Amino acid sequence: MADDSLISVIIPVYNCERYIAQAIESVLAQEYKNIEIIVVNDGSTDNTEKVVCSYANVKYLSQTRNGVSMARNTGIQNSSGEFVAFLDADDLWTKDKLKIQNSLFSDDPDLDMVFGQVEQFFSPELEESLKGRIDLTAARMPGYLPGAMLIKRNSFLKVGFFDIGLRLGEVVDWYMRAVDYGLKSFLAPEVVLRRRIHDANTGIKERDYRKGYLRALKSSLDRRRKGEKKVEASG
Repeated sequence: MADDSLISVIIPVYNCERYIAQAIESVLAQEYKNIEIIVVNDGSTDNTEKVVCSYANVKYLSQTRNGVSMARNTGIQNSSGEFVAFLDADDLWTKDKLKIQNSLFSDDPDLDMVFGQVEQFFSPELEESLKGRIDLTAARMPGYLPGAMLIKRNSFLKVGFFDIGLRLGEVVDWYMRAVDYGLKSFLAPEVVLRRRIHDANTGIKERDYRKGYLRALKSSLDRRRKGEKKVEASG
């Protein structure tokens, strides 16, 4: 990876006027500067569009409400970078995120994707009653999430786009496809993503996420069984 390779940063957003500016600012503050920022508005009904369009150096796209997978896919289709990164509209990057991951690609050109550590934090406006129900003891964890990943564009396209048919678990589904495909990855020890905990991503949604995970796991196992049957048939 050349030191000046263009990195396309895709930010999907839906009704996130409270946080989207902070997310964009965390990208603009990156020590690595050769980036293009693409925000895809997934049918927001609040003031998200006004906030995003106040940034002259951000490419703004809008679509009818189709979900985060479609928004990420739309961003990729309209990007021009050799590398692709993602950031959810309510999360933040550390300022050296892209610099750290860029250097790892430089050290090992055979890498397809690089992840980093994730640090969770309570959003300032979160009610104390909700904070008491959420355990952040293990606030730092390995980040196999889009927001903690930097990936070669060609490698992403080999795996394919996010499954728009999955309401939850689409990230797990994509990652398992990447593993099945044999992409080479590396997990950096540094924190690269700060994941915001707020009232719209806790509670029942976590239980729904586990259901989505199980569906994605089943799809991965089905793919592997089909591959085994093909090998047996050819033998």
